[in-house]
Parts: sequence; C-alpha cells; structure tokens
Amino acid sequence: MTTEVYLRRLSRWQAEQQRDDVADVHVTAYHGIAGAEYRDRQGFLRRFEQDVQQTDFDMVVADGTGLAACAYGYRVARTGAWWSGFRGELPTDIEELTASGRTFLLAELMVLPAHRRQGVATRLSERLLVRLATDLVVAAVDRPDEGGRTNAAAETLRSWGWQRLGELDPGTGPEPVVREVWIRRPLR
Repeated sequence: MTTEVYLRRLSRWQAEQQRDDVADVHVTAYHGIAGAEYRDRQGFLRRFEQDVQQTDFDMVVADGTGLAACAYGYRVARTGAWWSGFRGELPTDIEELTASGRTFLLAELMVLPAHRRQGVATRLSERLLVRLATDLVVAAVDRPDEGGRTNAAAETLRSWGWQRLGELDPGTGPEPVVREVWIRRPLR
C-alpha cells in the first residue's frame, strides 16, 4: 500500500528547522556502508548547513506520514568552487550560460525507498525547477562503477531529458569519487 504525499516548498528558515528530518531521509535513501550511518549523516549535515546559505537556495519536500522525499538546490556561478573540479574546458555555450550567473545546481534529490517508482522524484524536481529564472540547471551524480553497471540517478536524469556534460575531479576526503555532470535547460 502506498501513502499519498503532498509537496510543499520550504523557506531557508524552515529548511534549517527540519535539518534532522532531512538528514534522516538522506541516510535512509542512500543506504551507505553498514556501520557508516553516523559519518554519512554528519557529512550530509555539514554540506546541508553550507548549502542552505547559498544564493537563491530553494527546497521542496514531499510529506506523507512524515518526510518522504526532498529536493533542493541553489544558484552557482562559473567562478565558484562548484565548477573548479570540472575536467576539461566547458563548451562555449555552456561557459556563456554559467558566466551569466543564471545557473542552478540541483544539489540533492532523495526519496525514501517506500516512495520510489511512484513519480515522487519527478514531481519534486518539476516543482523545484518550474519557477527558476535560470538559463541552465546542473547536477552531479556519482559515476557508475567500472564494469558497465548503470547508475540509477544518471538513468533518471537521462529519462527526464538531461544531457551528460562531463566529469568533476574527485574531491578530497575519505572516499573521493569522480562525479558526472548533467545539464538541462529549464522548462518554461
């Protein structure tokens, strides 16, 4: 039996007030390495604290009997830290769009397993992105493992009409990961 969810947009203040619930969704949605939940949760909370302070932060959540899913992002500039790890040169048209300061990063999209394959992720992303005054939306997902395995996040973005742009170098940290950059122009 599926639970009906309703979507609502959160202000920056509301997002900060629900940070623990959002972290719970993150830990459950991403099922990290067994025993690493605390580290995963703490790392997420550090990132979330920084993300919520970014320019034009915006967040949409899905509620049912509790928080079931979440999507959020913010505006990124070409000169900002987010693009610093991009491998190679950006195509000229993408460089121009990012230089305009009208690029939005879909930073997180997470759905609890019990609510997957019900259109919740699609509804969340559409609600988040529909009112943007941006020329480009970007997202980064972990690169698929070697051996040809697919990545569910990348497959979802592809099914929504996003295009793979390139890769970001692995960051520093305990488990640096190469991430794929995906783009789409917002629906108007």
